This record gives sequence, C-alpha cells and structure tokens, in this order.
Amino acid sequence: MSADHRWLVLRLESPLLAFGGVTIDQVGITRDYPAASMLTGLLANALGWHRTEWQAHQALQDRLVFAARSDRENPTGILTDMQNARLYAKEAGWTTFGVPEGRNKDSPSFGVEDRILSKKLGKYLTHRRQREYHADACATVVLCLEPATDSPDLDAVAAALDRPARPLFIGRKPCLPSCPLRVNIINAVSAYEALRKVPAVDAGRGPLRALWPQAEGPTEGHQVHRIVALADLRNWKTGLHGGTRLVVEGTVEAEGIHA
Repeated sequence: MSADHRWLVLRLESPLLAFGGVTIDQVGITRDYPAASMLTGLLANALGWHRTEWQAHQALQDRLVFAARSDRENPTGILTDMQNARLYAKEAGWTTFGVPEGRNKDSPSFGVEDRILSKKLGKYLTHRRQREYHADACATVVLCLEPATDSPDLDAVAAALDRPARPLFIGRKPCLPSCPLRVNIINAVSAYEALRKVPAVDAGRGPLRALWPQAEGPTEGHQVHRIVALADLRNWKTGLHGGTRLVVEGTVEAEGIHA
C-alpha cells in the first residue's frame, strides 16, 4: 500500500488466549498469532452474524488485511488442557443452540459398561480432547478492510466491537477478553508501519515478535526471520481449510509504551 490507510487497532488480552491452527483428530493447537479465520469469526460475532451466513463471512475474510504483534508472552510457554468426558449412549448432549442432542445408541463406539449407571444410561465411551492456550498473554492486531468502501466498513466494525451483538471470546469460549478489544484507529502506509505506531503494552522488552503479510512490510533485513505459506484461511461454505497466504515472521520496534 503506497498511501496512508486507516487501521483498526485491537488489543487481545485474556488469562487464556487461543489463536487457532490446524486441528488433527482431538488435538487443537494454538499458533503464536491470530489466524485470518479466527479474526473473521471474532468480527462476525461482534456484528451479530450467524455461521450460516457463509457468504458474508467469506467476503469479510477476503477483505481482511492485518498484522499481529506479541506484546506479552508467558515464559512457561503453551498451556495444554486435557479434557476427558464419559458419555453414555442414552444421555442427551448439551448444545449451544439450546436443544438437547441425542446420541446414536447403536454405535459400536459405545462399548464399555459399568456396574451402576449402565443399567439406566447404557454403555459409555470416553471422549478425549487436547487444547492448547497462551496463558496471561497479550497481542496487538492492526487490521484494515479492502476495498474500504464495501460494507461493513472499518467504522462499523469498530462500533460493533464497542457494543457487540453477542459476548466475545478470543479463539475459544473460555477465552474472555480482560479489557476492551478496540484501542483506536490510526493511519499508516502499511500493516508493519501501523504496528510500529502502536505503543507496546509492557516496557523493557525491546524488539517484539510479529507477523505481517508479505506485501505489507519488509521482506529482508535484520527484522525478518522467515517467510512462510500460512494455512490460516477458511472456506466458510464448507467449513474446511481454504488455502494459504504468504506472511513474514520477524520483529518490530514499537514507538513508546502503552499508557
């Protein structure tokens, strides 16, 4: 981008953060920076969209240009949560849309009995999930929408983040924000320069790890660590992975400290 553009500044801070990644079986990882699909879902939730409105989600993701910066990282690394649940064949499952969901009682997956509850609830299986989180972390995101004149525009998104249609979470439902997500709107020629203009949250950390699109900042020099094809796009019609985009991983020097 050769001329100044308006960038919406977000502060993603929570006791637990999850930025998404490629999930295999029951293992849900988290990357170091927010995924394009995660930010699309976050903004769509604030706007009050439903997941069935896949055309609107897809159009929003296709317009999204953003960079992210790690302002605070937990020195202990990733927090791994192991979840185990015993599910009985005759039990109804809880759902987020308020309607109990039955189970396939004839499934061979329900192959274990216990001496007490199986007489009433049938055989059971153990459902296991592994989820990763960033603990006590903080990330700064700068984003713009191209074309800027399409709907929703940046001001509509900012207003929705101030007064969201539904409660917001950062990646997963346990990850509730500990502060307002929207910081302000700034002008900058690129996503990288926008990151530089946003003061750091904590003092004394020096260069901060960051990620930006290949066309939105330096691609060589001491601040560049590597250029990768990142699989963080979603096909919102099918709900499956929607391809990759070239991003730069490196560092950025913030101008000052956030008050």
